[in-house]
Amino acid sequence: MVAPPWFSLPPAGYGGTEAVVAGLVDALVARGHEVVLVGAGRNGTKAQEFHAAYDTPPTSRLGEPVPEAIAAAFARRALEEAGVDVVHDNTLCGPLLAGGRAAPTVVTMHGPVSGENGRYHELLERSVSVVAISDAQRRANPRINWCGTVHNAIDVASFPMRERKDDFLLWIGRFSPDKAPHLAIDAARAAGRRVVLAGKLNESAEHAYFDAEIRPRLGRGAEYVGEADASLKRELFAAARALIFPIQWEEPFGMVMVEALACGTPVVATRRGSVPEVVDHDRTGIIVDRDADARGLADAIVAAEGLDPHECRRQAEQRFDLAVMAEGYERVYRALVEPIEPLDLYGEGRDAAGLVAA
Repeated sequence: MVAPPWFSLPPAGYGGTEAVVAGLVDALVARGHEVVLVGAGRNGTKAQEFHAAYDTPPTSRLGEPVPEAIAAAFARRALEEAGVDVVHDNTLCGPLLAGGRAAPTVVTMHGPVSGENGRYHELLERSVSVVAISDAQRRANPRINWCGTVHNAIDVASFPMRERKDDFLLWIGRFSPDKAPHLAIDAARAAGRRVVLAGKLNESAEHAYFDAEIRPRLGRGAEYVGEADASLKRELFAAARALIFPIQWEEPFGMVMVEALACGTPVVATRRGSVPEVVDHDRTGIIVDRDADARGLADAIVAAEGLDPHECRRQAEQRFDLAVMAEGYERVYRALVEPIEPLDLYGEGRDAAGLVAA
């Protein structure tokens, strides 16, 4: 298992890909597999063998090319003598080395499939087998060598279920127009509700957006509490009446939706990306039109407050727990290692293309 070099595993705060990788490692070990993990910083997982490309993750250099390249070269050397059956690479540069090894390489598509990122993965062709994190992501670029769809997951048991909620709504994420926290504030005000915002705010573009769109809207029932660590985000998810997720791009998978459901908190979201695959409309949340305005979201907020927290938790356990994700990846791994007897990589209700059957 090869993880990006930017954060320790699991990350203390922000780090969506790293959180998924750490959870998957632990779930695979629990299911009897031996895992060699290549990452950075400390190893907080149950992997039996760990190799750190950086003793201290180069978090402040997030997005620079050289740390990615160094981590990929380090992973190549670490895996040469590991004797693994499958390499599961979650980095950007690492898949370029897949053609030079005997073991098959699985790549999880954590990012967008359009633009240069999509083109890059198209050019990898059959040197890697790519797993989509949602069917929406897969449909967006059929030119990538997809081998299956496995939704991201969390350790549901680690999230507190709370039936009685406080009097606020929650927005949590990265401060960006794509995540639309400004729209979350406007919608909460239109619904006459208080809203708490917790999110990542350290890159220049994030600061620029925050200063232009968020800071002027704070006050009068809108509060920013900073970036939420693992403890604070669980507290917020459990206490909130609803999570507002007014996503403005085709996000392949919104992990915060699953974390909210695990706490018994319904989700109000725009119909983009993976939202219809995660939110069960009128049962675990309310899905509004992709271009809904603050008024449309406000009406959905009021409707969502009447939904059953226990149904939210039940669906999180059945559909988005770590064991479910690990089982999905097991099917992918085995189909690549034992191609004589191909397995169904997509689960019940999916056709041969791996899409949900009509």
